[in-house]
Amino acid sequence: MLTSVPRGTKDILPSEVGAWRYVEGVLRDLCRCFGFKEIRTPVFEHTELFQRGIGDTTDVVEKEMYTFIDRGKRSITLRPENTASAVRAFIEHKMYAEPDPAKLFYIGPMFRYDRPQAGRQRQFHQFGVELLGAPGPNADAEIILLAVQILRKLGLKDLQLKINTVGCPECRPAYRQKLQDYYRPHLDELCEDCRSRFDRNPMRILDCKNEKCHALAAGAPKLAECLDGECKEHFAKVQELLTAADVDFVIDPTLVRGLDYYTRTAFEIQYTPLGAQSAVLGGGRYDGLVEEVGGPATPGIGFAMGMERVILALESQNLLPAADDTIDVFAIAPKPEAAALAFTTVERLREAGVCAAYDYQQRSMKAQMKAANRLNAKYVLIFGEDELSRNMVTLRDMTTEDKDNNQREIPLAEITTILKTEVQNNE
Repeated sequence: MLTSVPRGTKDILPSEVGAWRYVEGVLRDLCRCFGFKEIRTPVFEHTELFQRGIGDTTDVVEKEMYTFIDRGKRSITLRPENTASAVRAFIEHKMYAEPDPAKLFYIGPMFRYDRPQAGRQRQFHQFGVELLGAPGPNADAEIILLAVQILRKLGLKDLQLKINTVGCPECRPAYRQKLQDYYRPHLDELCEDCRSRFDRNPMRILDCKNEKCHALAAGAPKLAECLDGECKEHFAKVQELLTAADVDFVIDPTLVRGLDYYTRTAFEIQYTPLGAQSAVLGGGRYDGLVEEVGGPATPGIGFAMGMERVILALESQNLLPAADDTIDVFAIAPKPEAAALAFTTVERLREAGVCAAYDYQQRSMKAQMKAANRLNAKYVLIFGEDELSRNMVTLRDMTTEDKDNNQREIPLAEITTILKTEVQNNE
């Protein structure tokens, strides 16, 4: 049907865009304070980037990617997440040659073929940050602090920060063996997806939302039992820095995140009133990803935030500011002969930075006044026949309740100067 959007997509209407602009403004301001700079990557990439970067055992790669063959017979995928794309840009443009770590942020649409649900469509939007080139736990703590500050700045409450360590390639093999030994007697109880993960990536079983798998995960061996000394020290320092910054957190041993590239620190922030889909933000360290994609060994850490879920959370707590849908001036021409003058006056006002509008249909005076009220105009300019004969126009102040003293005549030649001053004084 041509007059409906494809399933899993959604129009963001003019009445909703204000909320998005508000949230994006907060994100950009805080990123600037933390020294992060914006990057904009293509909406589609070569499929291999995501297969290698995200991991071919993940649900994203196995089930959720929008992949197609283009006219050049190349396999192309709409980006399901942006970390792999940011890392590809980091390598391609040799950002690793810079003396300081790369601090990047992005805001944009992502695409995953999944069952549409509250706050997550098949085309959804993410904000994310990536810090590339900083190996220490202080980088982990800073990234988590940025995430916490963003949600605090937006005013969200009832938030829970969960953290964990997923170890490193040196200490994970022993843990992998322990997990397989634990789950082997319970294979028949696992869902079909987790049975397929048993041999390829048993840690992913811990992330399953199936009730039986989730219940089994509670008794699974803990990765902390297999961590090497460096991973233990790194995670302990992250906790120490978060505690020093007065950030509350819970250690969740089952938190492994859904992508294969994570190493050491993993974290997630949940807004519990959203229910089953309560995670609004998540991320972690990915020290091997740059090398996996073809670049030099470079440590990295970052997070991504679902824009739709955060806006849902803000709506539920009445934290979105009222929409500012006012205009400064509405020009009214009661007679058709004045329409051209109203038109050119509106254009001059706009050039001077005054938001102005007029009636396209040259309706009656009453209809034009109703249009001005619908647009919440602060002032109305009336190009009346009598006033124009004296090179004057009527200026009506729509913001005052004093109906007896809310209008005056002003010289036609001084409209722009007077209105520019009036608008600036009332801001």
